[in-house]
Order: sequence, then C-alpha cells, then structure tokens
Amino acid sequence: MKPEDPEENNDRREFLKTSLTAMAIPFSFNVDAISNFIPMENMVSENAQLPDKSIIGDYGSWAASLLKPVPPLSFRDTKWKDLTAWKKEAYAKAQELIASPPKSPLPKVTVNKKYIYDGLEIEEISWQLPYGHKTQAVVLKPQGATKPLPAILGLHDHAGKKYFGYRKIVKTSDDQHPLLVEHQATDYSGKAWANEVAKRGYVVMVHDAFTFGSRRVRFEDVQGLNWGEVDTAGKSDQDPEKKENIDAYNEWSSAHEHVMSKSLFSAGTTWPGVFLAEDQVALDILEQRKDVDPQRIGCGGLSGGGLRTVYLGGMDPRVKCAVCVGFMTTWTDLVLNKSVTHTWMTYTPLLPKYLEFPEILGLRVPLPTLVQNNNQDELYTLPEMKKADQVLGDVYKKAGAQDKYLAKFYDGEHKFDAAMQKDAFEWFDKWLK
Repeated sequence: MKPEDPEENNDRREFLKTSLTAMAIPFSFNVDAISNFIPMENMVSENAQLPDKSIIGDYGSWAASLLKPVPPLSFRDTKWKDLTAWKKEAYAKAQELIASPPKSPLPKVTVNKKYIYDGLEIEEISWQLPYGHKTQAVVLKPQGATKPLPAILGLHDHAGKKYFGYRKIVKTSDDQHPLLVEHQATDYSGKAWANEVAKRGYVVMVHDAFTFGSRRVRFEDVQGLNWGEVDTAGKSDQDPEKKENIDAYNEWSSAHEHVMSKSLFSAGTTWPGVFLAEDQVALDILEQRKDVDPQRIGCGGLSGGGLRTVYLGGMDPRVKCAVCVGFMTTWTDLVLNKSVTHTWMTYTPLLPKYLEFPEILGLRVPLPTLVQNNNQDELYTLPEMKKADQVLGDVYKKAGAQDKYLAKFYDGEHKFDAAMQKDAFEWFDKWLK
C-alpha cells in the first residue's frame, strides 16, 4: 500500500468533517434524571480525571457526571448474581430504548445475476422491504462448495460515503469504480475483505444498509427541500456514477443525517433501531439459505459496520461470533471528546442511563466476541477505548467466559488492514468451524 499523504488521508476521513452537524440529542429532566444527578460538590471526587474543557465547553464535566460508573443494568453491578436474570432485564430495556420498528416479514429474494469471479461463486440478489428502495446485496462462497457452510453477515462501513454500500467491502469484477479502489486501498490494505474471508470456506452476504447504496435517499425523493446544506436545488440523480456526482451526493447526504435522525426520533424509533431491524431481516435471509449452517453464523465490520455489530451482535443471539472493528469506546468519550467525529447513526437516547456503550455488545455474553481497536484512531481517545475493553472484560469474566472475549490494539489510524483481517478471520475460524 502506498504511503498516505495528508490530503489523501483527509479525503478518506471525509465523514469526520461532514458529521460536525451530528449529535445534539435532546435531553429533558424527569424525576429519575433528577434523582440520578450527582451534586456539584461530589463531582470533583467522582470524576477527578475529567478535563476542564470539553467539546461542549463548561458543560462537559456536568454532563459526564450524569453517567454512573456502573449503571443499574450493568452486569458488573454486584446486585446481579444470575446471568440469565440479568440478560432478560437488560435486554428488555435495551430493546425498549433502541425502539426498532416492527421487523418486516421474510421478503421474497430475487436472484438477479450469478457468476464466478476470484475463485468465488457470486450471486447478486435483492429484496423489497415495505418501505424505501429495494435492497441490493451480494452473496459470495467458494467455487464448487457442495455442503452447508458457516456464514458471515458482512457489515459495510460509513466513511462519509453513503452513495456506496456493500460495494465498499466486496469486489465482483476487475472493472471496479476508482473510488472503491481508493477506499479499499486506504481502509482495507487494498483488499475486499468479504471476498477474502469467503475464500476461507464461508458463505458471506453483504447488503446495503439503511440510507446507503441502493437504500440511499434520492434527490428526487426530497424535492422541495430547500434549507441550508440540505438544499436540493440544482442536484440531480442523473449520471450517479460520475465522481463529481458521487462526491456531491456524499456531501449532501452527510448533511441530511440530522434531518433523518430527528425525523426517526419523532417517529418513535432510532437510527440504530432501523439498522437493527434491517440487519435482522438480512440475517433471516442468510440463515434460511440451503448452503448455510444456521448454527454457525457470525457478523462483523469496520467503523459503521462495527457500530452495527455492536447492536446486532448484542441484540440477536443467532450471531454466534462477532467481530467489532474500529467502533468501541465509552459514553464518557462521546460526551466529552468525540461525539463530533461520529454520525447520528450511533446513538440511542437514554440508553446510557442503563448500560455503558460496550455493554450493548456485552449483552451477547457468553457468545464469542472480538474487538479490534487502533491506537491512533481519530474517532476515539485511547484511554476510553482501554476502559471499554476493561468493561467488556469484566462482563465476560463475571459470566465465566473469559476465553470467549478478546480485545486487540494495533498501531495506526482508523482502518481494518491486512494484519487485523488475519486476526479477525482466525477468530471466525476458531468459533465457527
């Protein structure tokens, strides 16, 4: 991989700039919130490590003080003795607050195209949910496979590039869009990781997530929107594969995220909830394939794919092995330091009152979980990544499942490079084969 220059690195991190409008979740006081408030005179002793300044100014230490070091539904709380009883109550609260819309019935799946490429049998498939544009997906498996195989639901990233979805982590021909070549070079060591893991003996399915790729919001769908950065005047869905049109769409769609998120909140759901519901439909489709062993299914992904792994892996026990890459920290990190670097897709309002962020993924204990972090990841602070590791480690230790959890730290910025892929694939092999 060629060395990166600052300009290229900045382009690759476009979402760091375009998500500056994110994360202004409304908060209203109620009796519970007031009763959980830590008096200012206690704040110094309980949060002595907090900085004097934060991304929300003088309000940082106060806001962080609203978070309990061990929230009431944390398995780390000594009141929880029985794993099953804790999971039942914690899962129910998480499900309530994530507020997924009703999951769609299993849709009819259309096979649009079949072919052989890169030693893999590839199917391009699609399905229609009750809302939005048709979902496009791809399935990859080793050429000549004759028996049911373990499977992986590959979850693509965000990267500020919402024009593309599943195409960011697969390669289906030598004629690949130059922007995809660039993205895989900077974030994945030039590899299409879905292809690479499929070659090891897996059925791998990757689908376009809500508002990405085939599921993206089209300009023609929001005609008349003429407010600030989301003004659609002069924008068109014509010639969508041109680089300049893709760049324009990515910039607009990032600005549109706050509109979508606030609208979802107003509809009584959340962005993680919609992701979860749609990813579970994809899981339904994957597990019912005749070439898949439904008892050996994993999921994983980088960045936005890591976020989706947190929610899907934590909330759906059909995921027997989870690999979360480049998306692990604490709520404190988001309060004080890093909400500015994250999309609106991250947050479930009020859930921090009950669970620490890594404990969403921890709801899957004792099922195998690997978390991969980058020491210089610009999306998080290293101390809070380390703290998240401690939280998950404590959850797995208390459950007597220390061998089922592993966190690894790698030098470098936000990425899922060849060395990380090797470790991730070996983790899948260990628990799914």
